[in-house]
Amino acid sequence: MAHMKQTPSNASLSNDPEALLQRIRDLEERCRKAEDALLALEAHNRLLGDSSPFGIMIVDHDGRVFGANRKMTDILAWPADQDIRQLDTLTYPLLADSGVSSVFQSCIKNKSRMTSDHACLQGTDDCAHLRFHISPIIEPNGGFNGLIVFVEDVTELKMAEESILASERKYRQLFESAPVAMIERDAAELKAYLDGLRSDGIADLGAYFDQHPQELARCFGMIKTVGCNSAFLELMEAQDLREFDTGFASNNSDTEFMRMARAAVLMVADGNVSGEQEETFVSLKGTERSIFSKYLPLAGHEETLSRIIVAVVDITNRKHAEEALRKSEQRFREQAMRDNLTGLYNRRYLYQSLTDLVDRATLNQSVISVIFMDLDNFKSIVDTYGHLNGSRAIKEVGLAIQETLEDPAYAVAYAGDEFVVVLPDFDSNQAVAQARRIRAGIRDRVFLSEHGLDVHIESSFGIATFPNDADDMTNLLAAADKALFEAKGDGKNKIKTVEK
Repeated sequence: MAHMKQTPSNASLSNDPEALLQRIRDLEERCRKAEDALLALEAHNRLLGDSSPFGIMIVDHDGRVFGANRKMTDILAWPADQDIRQLDTLTYPLLADSGVSSVFQSCIKNKSRMTSDHACLQGTDDCAHLRFHISPIIEPNGGFNGLIVFVEDVTELKMAEESILASERKYRQLFESAPVAMIERDAAELKAYLDGLRSDGIADLGAYFDQHPQELARCFGMIKTVGCNSAFLELMEAQDLREFDTGFASNNSDTEFMRMARAAVLMVADGNVSGEQEETFVSLKGTERSIFSKYLPLAGHEETLSRIIVAVVDITNRKHAEEALRKSEQRFREQAMRDNLTGLYNRRYLYQSLTDLVDRATLNQSVISVIFMDLDNFKSIVDTYGHLNGSRAIKEVGLAIQETLEDPAYAVAYAGDEFVVVLPDFDSNQAVAQARRIRAGIRDRVFLSEHGLDVHIESSFGIATFPNDADDMTNLLAAADKALFEAKGDGKNKIKTVEK
């Protein structure tokens, strides 16, 4: 049987200054290792960000920068010797003067996403415009945690648009050879028809089309395609414009096609064809793409809308990158809350989560039970089989504990061979039953069998319940720890609750 020497009591520690000092050193060393691990994760995350071609930064809900990659610090002209976390995006002059701060403030207030164009902050010769893609960071529980911002240089696209407006000849040359996908539309017939509907007394065209979806499809058919460039055909995976016109609708679901048709028709109805939008579609060869479209009527055609240019940028890869970065950020946050050996939650997560659970239980007048447990005589396993096998055994114990739990209960690798199990909405009797399941799961398991060994382990448990045994998180853990100490003193392999 595995046995571990008893944890010194507070009284014995106070009588032995050297032991107390050693325990403080041990705690400091654990904290240092945890901090080193977190710094390593942060460094890895920073490396990913610094390799991005976009400026990237994370802004908290107060507008302060939580983190930024190297390209973003260059864009912001932030001194290399100053901590970027000192930067307040709502007051920083370069952002405030260019109007970016007000956009951030709006996104934070409304918890909304936005794409916003601004002049380059530093006004360099080779950069005229920046595009800010701003998205809210929403936690799994729905909480708002700030903004993630991607910044790209869109000078070339702006220059292309200005060239189109400046000269028909230059426009046609650019249109045919531009690397940006472009399609030219004629909405004059549609605009005249919609104006007629309004003259007939139909003021709310959106409601009208909701009631007459067949009319919406007919209206969309009034938008004629004048031409497109090769980049557009390549994006749509079509051989020519005719193939695109006949095959696009059939490749996309009726719902998706009608959604795009509705947006286009209402855009013409509102006379607002200078807008931008993101959408997803399926190409003629079945490739799902995300695109960013910019609509612009050509000069001299603003009233009739007989010539509308749509510049289409494939942002599929960027969308994937955004999603990958979001998942990466979430994964790094999760890893920072996990024990590397067992995969269970760590003490950082315990203190944060249990505090929240206690606050919620106080409001709801519910209960929370905590099990403090450790392995009996575990030192003898380490002495017999070595530290490596000791670590392997702890990892297997963590798995044995996890197998007995159901959400929202969770287990924490507390320290060494000590574990904490948090049981929301469990009273003392239910917690005792859970402790028995864990004890049986450990007792009946053969550990290290995959390594040619036959090791059996027993365990001891201390249980405390909020609010009966403690009034806050700290006292709840302390009460469970004290009950564990009493279980160890009572011969081990025991389950003890707080004695009244």
